[in-house]
Amino acid sequence: MSIAREGWPFIATLLGVGLALALFRLPWVAVPVLLLGLFTAYFFRDPDRSVPADPRLVLSPADGKVIVVAPAPEGHPLGPGAMQISIFLSVFDVHINRAPIAGTVTRVKYHPGDFLPAWDEKASLQNEQNAVTVEGGGTAVEFKQIAGLIARRIVFNKREGDPVAAGERVGMIKFGSRVDVFVPASVQVRVKNGDRVQGGLSVLAERT
Repeated sequence: MSIAREGWPFIATLLGVGLALALFRLPWVAVPVLLLGLFTAYFFRDPDRSVPADPRLVLSPADGKVIVVAPAPEGHPLGPGAMQISIFLSVFDVHINRAPIAGTVTRVKYHPGDFLPAWDEKASLQNEQNAVTVEGGGTAVEFKQIAGLIARRIVFNKREGDPVAAGERVGMIKFGSRVDVFVPASVQVRVKNGDRVQGGLSVLAERT
């Protein structure tokens, strides 16, 4: 299984320290450190995904649990009737983020902020976050990479003007986080609270 390159510094450090402790015959310390290194490798896993080919679909940008399906905040740039779908990522979920639709990255805006627990609704407004808008096929979709209580590093590998394919890897959030997705009124939401979704595979909404 592939591992995201962002994880290798953490993995190498933990495994190196664990092996050094083992060589110094300190197994009661070495074993927990080695296990933490193995879990870190698991956390940064980057599985390949067979992305659906239907261009009408809005795909999940992340793995996790849907915790909000509700009207977007008043005055959202996608206009009246826009909907918000929020996904909570635990430390056990894949943390690679993917483009929800094919198109062009038209806006990237980073906001520094707090580090409230990602399941807290206030996190959508107050936490450190990176808002990305992708436009394609006559539709704009926005998603926000939101840091959580543990997550302190948002990675986004694209710039404004870059093309993206649906389901393409575009970044990640390290160690527990949240992703908010916003779709316009013309798009039909296909998920509900409590649903489990997978980035690049699960359909959040469908363009009509």
